[in-house]
Amino acid sequence: MASVLLVEDDHVVRGAMLRSLTDRGHAVHAVGTALDALRRVAAETPDLVVLDLGLPDLDGSDALRMLRGITDIPIIIATARDDEQSVVKLLRAGADDYMVKPFTGAHLDARITTVLRRAGRASRSVQPAVHSVGGLRVDVGERSAQLDGEPLALTRKEFDLLAYLAARPGRVVSRRELLEEVWRQPSVGEDQTIDVHLYWLRRKMGESAAKPRYLRTVRGVGFRLVAPD
Repeated sequence: MASVLLVEDDHVVRGAMLRSLTDRGHAVHAVGTALDALRRVAAETPDLVVLDLGLPDLDGSDALRMLRGITDIPIIIATARDDEQSVVKLLRAGADDYMVKPFTGAHLDARITTVLRRAGRASRSVQPAVHSVGGLRVDVGERSAQLDGEPLALTRKEFDLLAYLAARPGRVVSRRELLEEVWRQPSVGEDQTIDVHLYWLRRKMGESAAKPRYLRTVRGVGFRLVAPD
């Protein structure tokens, strides 16, 4: 199955989750601090991380950002925080999915399978290439993007979104297509994943929905990437 790093402060919960995932065939390593998680990821590169936000040495949101600084592997957040502001913050920091406690081992196993399937398909769906649109250059093979010669500091999913649109310059891409091809899921529920990532992608590109340059919204249809006028 998958190599999973479980980062959970509560030893009782950690033990229960470890047993449940191991019984389902996963190779699981469990740690209780953000520092141990960073060390483990740097040394072994698991397939996926399940990250609790209530860690004793570092806030989970900060730990997420630090993990994103060293790896692109999928990260599922386990949290008791279910308000919209917290969810948006997690998505902005690079989370691939989140689960609100309490949840069952079967539910977590299903989420792991889905996130890994999404990540695998998304990586295969875009062939290594360089896409240039105006002053924007997206190198899929190197997973890097530049705007007017300046590098863009993008999260993994922001890059995937930009690369997908840049490969189809001028074409209107529907919300459903982005969900199916970039996120590999049929709907986002209440978390407005595309809108959050598009908002931050626009900010990093120096534009906004009100004053777009490259990223245009076609109201009621979807989005398209074009060279500025």
